[in-house]
Amino acid sequence: MTKNNAPIPLYNRSIITLSGSDRKKFLQGLITNNIEKITDHSAIYTALLTPQGKYLYDFFISERDETLYLDCEKSRVSDIIRRLMMYKLRADVTIEDHTSDHTVYVILSQNYNFSGHENYYPDPRYAPMGYRLIKPSPCDSSMPSGDNQYDLHRLQNGLPDGERDFGIDKTFILEGNLEILNGVDFTKGCYIGQEVTARMKHRMNLKKRLLPLKLDGELPPIGTDITNDEGKKIGEIRSGHGKLAIGLLRLENMEFGKIYHCGEVHVTPWRPEWYPN
Repeated sequence: MTKNNAPIPLYNRSIITLSGSDRKKFLQGLITNNIEKITDHSAIYTALLTPQGKYLYDFFISERDETLYLDCEKSRVSDIIRRLMMYKLRADVTIEDHTSDHTVYVILSQNYNFSGHENYYPDPRYAPMGYRLIKPSPCDSSMPSGDNQYDLHRLQNGLPDGERDFGIDKTFILEGNLEILNGVDFTKGCYIGQEVTARMKHRMNLKKRLLPLKLDGELPPIGTDITNDEGKKIGEIRSGHGKLAIGLLRLENMEFGKIYHCGEVHVTPWRPEWYPN
């Protein structure tokens, strides 16, 4: 685990804000988690799905001064806003893009002094992921991006990340471990894709999951097949950094700790601490 105590700027993240009297009611009917769980210094991790229950977007939501802050992938800001506007209708909600004047940071130390900061919270997915901090100021171009440092840390903890791991309209969120990582509330009521998600939880055994991998060589391209010794496909590789990656694996065909093939390298699935026995 990284020992860095300083805030790490994430230049691949952006902030969208929602204000207005209907902001919570509006989002509550769209997202997988319960927006009422948010407090001054706690946030929720959540997703917005297709009607068929597959991944579209995931983000963190915090609240300060009657404004909701969505911490999301920078490359998808315009798509998220366009999608939210589709559902807005006559709701009293103002949706704004703050890419140019807000910065997202992560703090991997558990002992950071937050004096002088307002919008911060522990990562709601898994405590070793540290804290997230939102500053109302543009990115300082003199500071090096911490995207790679953070990416390595989340891979060391075995967590999937956004579009590159889930794939738009390709992966069911339970396959991406959102229930285990506190991203789904099964008691909050209806949301887009809720029926499929609930049915998968109560009536079906998951056949695939996004799980961490160790590599013995250079990272193959996203989508490269993972095969066993007999050449049978058991999954495919998704995001990675260095000798760590995430793969979408068929559970009945894989074992933790067993070596498989992926392009020109060998990969070994391993069980992260947050993963249930």
